[in-house]
Amino acid sequence: MTYDVAIVGGGPGGYTAAEEAALRGLSVVLFERDLVGGTCLNRGCIPTKALLHDATPHASLSDMHARKQAVVTQLRGGIEKLLKQRKVAVVHGQATIVSLGVVACEGQTYEARDIVVAAGSVPATIPVAGIDLPGTYTSNDLLEGEGVGLSSLVVIGGGVIGVEFATMYAQLGAHVTILEATERILPPMDREIAQRVTMHLKKRGVKVETSARVMGIEGEPGSMQVRYVDRRGNSGVAEGEGVLVACGRRANAEGLFSPDVQPELSRGALVCDEAGRTSVERLWAIGDVVAGTVQLAHVAEAQARNVIASICGDEPPVETGIIPSCVYTSPEAASVGLTEDEAKARGIAVRTGKALTGANGKCLVEESESGYVKLVADAQTGVIVGAQLVCPRATDLVAELALAISLGCTAAQLARVIHPHPTVSEMVSSAARALAR
Repeated sequence: MTYDVAIVGGGPGGYTAAEEAALRGLSVVLFERDLVGGTCLNRGCIPTKALLHDATPHASLSDMHARKQAVVTQLRGGIEKLLKQRKVAVVHGQATIVSLGVVACEGQTYEARDIVVAAGSVPATIPVAGIDLPGTYTSNDLLEGEGVGLSSLVVIGGGVIGVEFATMYAQLGAHVTILEATERILPPMDREIAQRVTMHLKKRGVKVETSARVMGIEGEPGSMQVRYVDRRGNSGVAEGEGVLVACGRRANAEGLFSPDVQPELSRGALVCDEAGRTSVERLWAIGDVVAGTVQLAHVAEAQARNVIASICGDEPPVETGIIPSCVYTSPEAASVGLTEDEAKARGIAVRTGKALTGANGKCLVEESESGYVKLVADAQTGVIVGAQLVCPRATDLVAELALAISLGCTAAQLARVIHPHPTVSEMVSSAARALAR
């Protein structure tokens, strides 16, 4: 069987690449060893947000997971229907790239002019004693089936995954402790965002230990202990019915290549140029499996569109240098472009403008917690170079600011746009006016 493009992995990057290629008239085969939709749809973004939406102290965990599964099933069915409409051949099984332009799967071989690897990532772990003990979980474990009901939880890792699970279990009434190795949670984001989210977590009873070095895990399900050293060098023990290891994710490239096909790797991830080309001819890669990429579903989708365009000899259509990041805490947090500290580190003089939730009518009506919208602009030109938000609907509002940065808008130009009242979006124009004065 021969195709124009073979795609290994059916997550957001893979199925987007398949659709894009099919829309351009290419014949496509898509390999997926598990469920179409990948981690994001089946064990990541969508199920996590569904559970966060329903989590309250009186919520039924089984009901929450039943609704989560209904949402996932509906979305997955939509993707499968779309692929069928586009005449994409979907093959379920473990695919191996055995030679240039040849993929083997379940005893069959498939030839393709171009191969796109979109194999995604898997939960990372840490080399400490007890990491594999029963009672120690990954995010996959807590999302599958009916999840795991816990009245107390220790979360190792204060990144997005750890913070979102901490939020969910705290909303369910559990006692939660976060152990984060760096000096603050959400380390890639703005320091002020980390401080504000930490404050809101603590108000919900979450204990946050930063600069905490985990030494070992002991116990059994229902009674687990995590030994750690705190920022002052003192030994401590965090206890919970379970332990979530949320130390990020690593590229899922194992078993993808035969000895005859050996692309350049960096720490197990595929090394690619800006267009997505690997070191092997006509072998491309997108998403979490790429070395140095930002591991987000919308990044994988953007890279998919660009790679298919490159395969067809066209210019990449998506700007991948401006990437919004979102955290679905309560209130939500989001960021795009440069933070104030990052701008200063690059030698860019900046000014900031801020609008507070306490001065926004919609936020007061909804009794939202304290937060803000902050814009960062070049001090000389007024061009917006970054934005950070902690407020209701932050994960929606950040798209407007990504567009503003992409178009090179100044604060004055953004301030000219009428935002409806009463809405949270008015905070954007308020922050812009503060900068434009």
